[in-house]
Amino acid sequence: MKIFSFSLASILLLMNVAQAEKLDDGFASYVPVTWGDSPKTAFHYRWRAPDKVEPGNKYPLLFFLHGAGGRGNDNKGQLKDAGGIKAFAKQGVSTSRQSYVFAGQVPHGQRWVDVHWGTLEHKMPNPSKSMAMALEALEQFIGDKKNQIDPDRVYVMGLSMGGYGTWDAIQRRPDLFAAAVPICGGGDKTLGKKIAKLPVWAWHGDKDGVIKVSRSRDMIEAIKAAGGSPKYSEIKGRGHNAWTDVWNSNELWDWLYSQKRK
Repeated sequence: MKIFSFSLASILLLMNVAQAEKLDDGFASYVPVTWGDSPKTAFHYRWRAPDKVEPGNKYPLLFFLHGAGGRGNDNKGQLKDAGGIKAFAKQGVSTSRQSYVFAGQVPHGQRWVDVHWGTLEHKMPNPSKSMAMALEALEQFIGDKKNQIDPDRVYVMGLSMGGYGTWDAIQRRPDLFAAAVPICGGGDKTLGKKIAKLPVWAWHGDKDGVIKVSRSRDMIEAIKAAGGSPKYSEIKGRGHNAWTDVWNSNELWDWLYSQKRK
C-alpha cells in the first residue's frame, strides 16, 4: 500500500507540474532582462524572438506598453496585464507573423506618462522615467546586431495607461515607428502634425468610464486636421476594455504587420 500511495503521489505531482506549465502561458519563451546601471535605476523588460530566425533575415518588432494592472517589479505583470501574452499567442505574433516582442514594466506608483488619466486634455510633459528608459532600452535592443530586427518594421501598441504611453511615444519619436495602435488612451492634441504621416489605428469603447472616449476622438481629429488619415474603431457599448476587440481583430493585426516605415 505504501508503494502504491507513493506512486499515486508521484503521478499527482507530475500532473500538477504539467498544469503549472500550462498555466505559465508561454513565459518561458520571453527572456527576462534587468537593464540599467544600478538596482535603483533598473528597468525590467522581457523580449521574445520569432520562432524561426534565419541568418541574414530581418524581422519586425512589437513594442508593447501595458496598463496600470501590469505595474510592479516581477517582470511578468506587463505581459499578464489584460491577457496580452495570450493575445500575442492567439494572433501568432512570434509564430505565423514571425515578430520580436519587447515589453517593459513600469514600477508600482509610476506611469508611462505623468498625467492624470481623468483629464480631458494635456500638454506633453517631460518624459517619465519609465518612458525614457523604455525608449533607450528599446533602441539599444534594436541596434544590437545579435537581434535581427528590421528597423523599418517597429510597431508600438499599448492599452489604458499604455494607450497614453503609445501616443506619447509616437509624438516624441515619430521617426522610430512604422505604425501605432493606441487603445483607450490619450495624447497631446496640439501635436497632431508630428504624427500625421504615421499609420495609426486607435481603439476606444464609447462607454469607457475610466478614460473618456473624447481623448481618442480628439487625437483622431487632430491628426486629420493636420492632413493625416488615421484609422479609428469606437466600440459601441464597450467600457474600459477595448483591448478585447483588438485581441480578436484579425484585420487589425494583418494591417499592423503590413506597415513599413517610409
